[in-house]
Amino acid sequence: MVGTGMIGLEHLHALAALPDTQVVALCDPHEPSLSKARSAVAASSPIAIHRSVDDLVAAGGFDVAVVASPNHTHRQVLEPLLRHGSHLLIEKPLCITTAECREVIQLEEATRASAVSNRVVWVGLEYRYMAPTMRLLAHARSGALGRLRMLGIREHRFPFLVKVGDWNRFSANTGGTLVEKCCHFFDLMRLLLQSEPTRVYASGAQDVNHLNERYDGRVPDILDNALVIVDFADGSRASLDLCMFAEATRNEQEISLVGDAGKAEALVTEGVVRVGLRKNGWFQCDEEVVRADDVPADVLRHGSHHGSSWREHVAMQAAIRSGTTPEVTLHDGLLSVAMGEAAHRSIATGRPVMMHEILG
Repeated sequence: MVGTGMIGLEHLHALAALPDTQVVALCDPHEPSLSKARSAVAASSPIAIHRSVDDLVAAGGFDVAVVASPNHTHRQVLEPLLRHGSHLLIEKPLCITTAECREVIQLEEATRASAVSNRVVWVGLEYRYMAPTMRLLAHARSGALGRLRMLGIREHRFPFLVKVGDWNRFSANTGGTLVEKCCHFFDLMRLLLQSEPTRVYASGAQDVNHLNERYDGRVPDILDNALVIVDFADGSRASLDLCMFAEATRNEQEISLVGDAGKAEALVTEGVVRVGLRKNGWFQCDEEVVRADDVPADVLRHGSHHGSSWREHVAMQAAIRSGTTPEVTLHDGLLSVAMGEAAHRSIATGRPVMMHEILG
C-alpha cells in the first residue's frame, strides 16, 4: 500500500476482507498515517514499513501495489513501480494532467515486456462499482430505454476534507476540482453513454469554501461549484451539477439517464433506483432499493463509497487470476482527467473547449 491516508485505509479494510490476500508492506513518509494503517492490518501478519517507493521496490516481495498517495505524487511514484513490473491499482485521478497521464501510458507500454505475465494496471474509478450505479448501468445496457440521449449527474456534498499537509487545497496538487473530484463522473458519462466526448462547456467558481484559510500565506484556489455540459460523438449529451457547500441534503449523488423510450434514475446515497418507460404513460415508474448486500459488513463499517473499493479489488483480482484485461484501463483514466482539464480550460477562457484541443 503506497499512501496510507484516508483512502489507503479504505483499501486496507477492503483487502482484509478478501480471501488469499495478505498486505505485506506499507509505504508512506508520514508516520501518523503509517500508525493508523498498521492498526488496520491483522496483527498476525508480518508487515514491512517503507518511507519511500524506491525502498519498497528494492525490497520487493509483493504481487500488487495499490497507489493511494496524493494526486501530484502519482507520476513520480508510478515510474519505479511500473519498472518493477508488478500489478498496479492506481487511485483516481491517474495523474493531475493529461500530459502526465500520457507519460504513464507510454511508460507502461515500454515496461510491459519485462513485467509480470499479463500485468494488470487498473485505475481506481470506484464510482463504477457503487450498487445503484451498477444497476443503472444494467438498465442502460438492456436496451429498454431506447437510444440514450441525455445524462444528468448531480453531486451536492460537503467541502473537501482535511488531508495531510492540506495538499488538496490547491489546484497545483490536485489537478483542480473538476479533475480531482469529478474524474469519477466524467468516467461514468463515457461508461453509461458508450460514446466519446467531443466538446466541453463549463462555468464554475470558488464562491464559499476555504476563502478564509491560509497555508504559508497562500489562499486555496479550488473550485467549490460548477456546471459542466459535455457533447458526445453519437449526439448524446451529459451534464454535471457540482456543489461542495450543500451538505444540508439527503442525496449526495443523483444520476438521471434518459433514452427515447424511457428514463432510469439513481438516488445513489439512498440506494433507490427508478425506471419508467414512456409506453406505460405519464409519471409511471418502478422503484427498487438497491443495497450493498454483497459487501462484507466490516468493509462497510470502515470505508466510504458504499463498498465499491472492495468490489473493484474483487474484480481486479479476478482479472489477475484469469489473465484477462482490466475493466478500468489507463485509457479510461486518461479520458477522465482530460475531460476535467477541458472543463477547467472552458471556465478559464469562457468558451466551449473541443476535446481535440486537450488530446491533440
